[in-house]
Amino acid sequence: MLIGLMRRLLSAHKVTVLAIVLLQLVQTTANLLLPTLNAAIIDNGIVLGDTGEILRLGSWMAGIAAIQVVSAIAAGYLGAVVAMKLGRQLREELFATVQSMSSREVADFGAPSLVTRATNDVAQIQNLAVLVFTMLVAAPAIFLGGIALAAQQDIALSGIVVAVVPVLAGIMYAIVRRLVPLYREGQVLIDQIGRVLREQIIGANVIRSFVRQEHEIRRFEGANKDLTRNNQRSALLVAGMLPMIMLVVNLCSVAVVWFGGHRIQSGEMRIGALTAFIAYILQILIAIMMAMYVFMTAPRAAACAERIQAVLETRPAIADPPAGPAPAGSPADRVPENTVEFRGVSFAYPGAEAPVLDGVTFRALPGTTTAIIGATGSGKTTLLNLVPRFLDATGGQISIGGRDVRALPLAFLRSLIAMVPQQSYLFSGTVAENLRMGSPAATEEELWQVLRTAQAEDFVRELPRGLNAPVSQGGTNFSGGQRQRLCTARALLRAAPVYLFDDSFSMLDYGTDLRLREAMEPLLRSAVVLIVAERVATIADAGLIVVLENGRIIGQGTHKELMASSPSYREIAASQLLLEETP
Repeated sequence: MLIGLMRRLLSAHKVTVLAIVLLQLVQTTANLLLPTLNAAIIDNGIVLGDTGEILRLGSWMAGIAAIQVVSAIAAGYLGAVVAMKLGRQLREELFATVQSMSSREVADFGAPSLVTRATNDVAQIQNLAVLVFTMLVAAPAIFLGGIALAAQQDIALSGIVVAVVPVLAGIMYAIVRRLVPLYREGQVLIDQIGRVLREQIIGANVIRSFVRQEHEIRRFEGANKDLTRNNQRSALLVAGMLPMIMLVVNLCSVAVVWFGGHRIQSGEMRIGALTAFIAYILQILIAIMMAMYVFMTAPRAAACAERIQAVLETRPAIADPPAGPAPAGSPADRVPENTVEFRGVSFAYPGAEAPVLDGVTFRALPGTTTAIIGATGSGKTTLLNLVPRFLDATGGQISIGGRDVRALPLAFLRSLIAMVPQQSYLFSGTVAENLRMGSPAATEEELWQVLRTAQAEDFVRELPRGLNAPVSQGGTNFSGGQRQRLCTARALLRAAPVYLFDDSFSMLDYGTDLRLREAMEPLLRSAVVLIVAERVATIADAGLIVVLENGRIIGQGTHKELMASSPSYREIAASQLLLEETP
């Protein structure tokens, strides 16, 4: 899986990879020539006292060494550049895949795990890529070339090298075989510690309010100890690899010097040949160490590649239909009749015993506010999320302008809709940047206009930098009511034919709620407006009120009609002290 992933990513960098291969061939050739020239200097220059030969061969050595250094630097630089580009490409693919996922796929993987895969896991593959590009050709070429040239110097001594190679390979295989499952487990433990830490940071106030700090500390310590224990076991194996390899190689070097000395004494071998043979032994050692670093990194990268590939191979449950491009023009032009209609709509989560929605049928007309009300857990938010296809209905049909939403491309469908979600979320940046998510080309005057409509102008003007005031992640530097009003302003700037308000006025006082709805009325006169609300006062003037109970519609009509005909609606109104509005 790791090889397939890297092959696919490298397809766009074939020329650069070829250049790296050529540079490493040059570097390897230079490395292998230097001991032979050194042996020639010893045998033909120093032993015979030929100064001219020493200068001539020394000049060759200096030139070859310079070429070796330049090619090594160039190959290392290009390898690092390609590795960083691979990491960037992989993060972009992961981000795009996660963006296309529905909430179900995100929940299956878990947000902390997705963050770890896009950061730590990609970094592990980058690290391996740097090593591979540094040693792509050099390590095996030096290893094989060193053995061949060592044998050329003295065939009898080369038997020692041939005997040592299988021993080294066996050591590395035994260690790497144990590292792979440890690295797989380690990545899961990193996910776990990230999840625990994220929960403790986000839920800090809840933990403090229930005085559970000690429990959470112990919980984090448990996850931390598991990860530490895993890292210690893998580090111990990695740490043991180098001493064992060095022991074998050093024993090999001692044997070479011992037997080589006897062969020189008997006249069967020259001094320069023994010097070159020892140099080639060292080069073989370097090649083995280079391979060792790759083998130490590859198991972790392979585990990371499996996790990344699992994300990339995920097919979103909610995707574009196999259809042609969306019609041209603005959203309002494309859907002259923007009626939203539910026909026998049902929805059930996978594995659930009962559906969240069952047989929901109603029609939301342009220029009329349609309100959804019901007890907690009755399916109000789920119903609203079916319109932009954050979830897909498991039965029935939802249409906009007579067209099934599942037949519309997602980008086109969502361009028709402006939504204020139940959880008012702002992004880090400025107030203006958050508002312009609704319309990137909006002018400053248009921003102030929607803020005025959303009853947010006063507190934004009081900020030291106004529209350029900073917004922290999630909008935590604003109160809940301020976040709701800013999110409402962002949606109003969209000027869409369909507006969805998911309990987005719950944190506003009655006076602000009333002024906001009155200010929005002229802007939404020709749009379909669907409002999920808990307060009857917010929806009392709606053209159609749909009452949900356990996922079923138990009443629909105007406020007056429901007060007369729906006991459940009257109960909700009574609980909010609104019985005085009974006709």
